[in-house]
Amino acid sequence: MDIVLAVLGALLIIEGLPYLAFPSKVRQWAAALQEAQDSPMRVIGLVAVISGLLLLVVVRVF
Repeated sequence: MDIVLAVLGALLIIEGLPYLAFPSKVRQWAAALQEAQDSPMRVIGLVAVISGLLLLVVVRVF
């Protein structure tokens, strides 16, 4: 459980950094997302999920 909480804390830090450092750029990026097509976003999401799973496997094995 400690590992899960540590990872959650690290995730919140990483997710919060752009909002802290570049709030106006985050707004521009969010507005650009409204115009994006669904299929490229799904591909990006799939790549992110697969990359995350591979990273978890590598960390657990080594």
